[in-house]
Amino acid sequence: MMPEMSEEGSEFGYIVELLEKGKVTIKNIERELICPACKELFTHPLILPCQHSICHKCVKEILYFTLEDSFNDAASDTSNQSSPRIRISSPSMDRIDRASRSGWKRNSLTPRTTTFPCPGCRHDIELGERGINGLFRNFTLETIVERYRQAARAATAIMCDLCKPPPQESTKSCMDCSASYCNECFKIHHPWGTLKAQHEYVGPTTNFRPKILMCPEHEMERVNMYCELCRRPVCHLCKLGGTHANHRVTTMSSAYKILKEKLSKDIDYLISRESQVKSQITELGLLMKETECNGERAKEEASNSFDKLFEVLEERRASALRAIEASKMLRLEKLKSQREEYQGLLENNGLVGYAQEVLKETDQSCFVQTAKQLHDRIQKATESLKSFRPAAQASFEDFVVDVTKPQEALTDLSFHSSGVDIPEINEEQSKMYNKALICWDHPQRAGSADTYILEYRKVNKEEANPAWQETEVLSKSKVISDLDTNSSYAFRVRGYKGSICSPWSREVILHTPPAPVFSFLFDDKCGYNSERLLLNARRNSVENRAGFPLLLGAERLQAGCYTTLDYIVGDTGIVKGKHFWAFRVEPYSYLVKVGVASDSKIQEWFHNSRDLTSPRYEQDSGHDSGSEDIFVESLQPFTLVTLGMKKFFIPKASLAPAAPKDSVNRILPMPSCIGICLDYDKGKVGFYDADRMKCLYERQVDCSGKMYPAFALMGSAGVHLEETIAATYLEYQDEDM
Repeated sequence: MMPEMSEEGSEFGYIVELLEKGKVTIKNIERELICPACKELFTHPLILPCQHSICHKCVKEILYFTLEDSFNDAASDTSNQSSPRIRISSPSMDRIDRASRSGWKRNSLTPRTTTFPCPGCRHDIELGERGINGLFRNFTLETIVERYRQAARAATAIMCDLCKPPPQESTKSCMDCSASYCNECFKIHHPWGTLKAQHEYVGPTTNFRPKILMCPEHEMERVNMYCELCRRPVCHLCKLGGTHANHRVTTMSSAYKILKEKLSKDIDYLISRESQVKSQITELGLLMKETECNGERAKEEASNSFDKLFEVLEERRASALRAIEASKMLRLEKLKSQREEYQGLLENNGLVGYAQEVLKETDQSCFVQTAKQLHDRIQKATESLKSFRPAAQASFEDFVVDVTKPQEALTDLSFHSSGVDIPEINEEQSKMYNKALICWDHPQRAGSADTYILEYRKVNKEEANPAWQETEVLSKSKVISDLDTNSSYAFRVRGYKGSICSPWSREVILHTPPAPVFSFLFDDKCGYNSERLLLNARRNSVENRAGFPLLLGAERLQAGCYTTLDYIVGDTGIVKGKHFWAFRVEPYSYLVKVGVASDSKIQEWFHNSRDLTSPRYEQDSGHDSGSEDIFVESLQPFTLVTLGMKKFFIPKASLAPAAPKDSVNRILPMPSCIGICLDYDKGKVGFYDADRMKCLYERQVDCSGKMYPAFALMGSAGVHLEETIAATYLEYQDEDM
């Protein structure tokens, strides 16, 4: 239900009166009427799901850029720009219209999107199938903007739409005809005694709003209810079978009355607190001056701190250079002395020349007296020639300065984390599947940050310190895409509160799956036994309920027990490539077999089902002794492993040469999440602990046909497929009106 025009006009008259009296400044009014994207007065504003408004043309431009990014696989720089104004030089309106039209499908081959960041709150907005057409036009805001233009500044004259050139200035506008008229033209086109004479007319305006607000989902229906959950008007078809079927709604008149009363009370409260607001403005002015002084003082202190670091570095630099210079001079002195000694061995020079002169001595006594000492020197020089060794090394490897740790410390250099607690990554909530979901929290529940920086890097043995990639997060979780398969990644997070940041959290290492994630659901048609298996509506969880009929027939059994395995397969097959999928087996499950099967073998088995004798029991394992493994495996057209009783059983008939043969080593604790990796091209299947991405068992498999994920349950058992990680969007909480 919409308010009457006269009542609305009186409200706007009250606003105009406040403007004229100066109680509400033009600057403050204009702030509420400016689009957060283009920074101009709103033009045909649309209401987003987050309740912020944005110009119709701005939504189109944002979608245009988002669409371009999805086509070019560019980074999301557009959503992180500091300036919310998005401009394009010469946009193709045809492409913009295609971006805003409805009918997009998320799983289509062409990369399209209906999600964009709100320029006001930066949250992701998901438009849905109808795109821009599913958004309400904010006629109230549009009317306020028009009234503001006329009241705040001299508006340009609105000319008559039907006058012959030159047109006359209009005196009134018809809301039914959506046109402005001068007096003469109005009389001509609205003669007395006709239906047009009953049209609603107002003063000259360019803002023509419909009398009845129609539903964007059902264009022929007027809105007559208000959804309290989505906080938007809806029609009766939306409530009967649309997206608001299970939402709490109220009548439009009731919502109008409640919201109007609240808004009026809030406005009255603000106006009555004018003196309080003025005092707070004065206080804010003083705080601004104090902030200016404290900021300059903080800059000076920070500069002094860095100067001290520079002094330490300069001192260490000078000390290191002195040590290198002293070592260089000592080595040069030793090498110079050794070179001079060897030069003395040259002919007619030094020692050799002196020895030749001594040989000319004829007096035996004098010769012996001199030759003994000379012979020792010659002999020493001869030995030096035989084993030449430099007196000093030319390498300065011992003088390489290790700056790795100081460089890391300087990289992490920041302000003191006063009041900001160190966040801690929650390894139980974080998981790695088709994407990485990283969750964190503050252990002490105090000093929570405003924003967070999440960094991650690939742990590569070939590269010692790979560069960190970072992303800014406003919540306490983040989905990371485009990670390499069969790799390990390190994650860390730190919190920011203004310019203050906390130290980095402890690094957590997660492993990606060995192959791209294969998405499928349980097949409810091919061989599905609805009497013995219970499949949920989403077809991602199945339970076995064969135990109850077995108990009913137990009175007829005298010896032994006979039952069957209930099989169920995936609804999508694999014909090439390498794929990985994960699932969880309920801890109470008695016996579950999981693996892969070809389409021909599945058809053969479903048409030739047979009963299997129940296995013998061992006291140590509480499960089968293993002697039936070869028998069972030979009957089944599947490559399977057995799970149950919280155990993982490696088949005895393993083709792997290193597989354990004794029953004790073949029994492992059952992981909470199990993964299967099928390499169709190499004909190999592996079974993994999906939490740690560790291979538990691997064997060859015949991939002659299309391969399907296969499961078999016996007794009480349950299997749940692991859900893929999807990008999260803004959730709107149910607020009281």
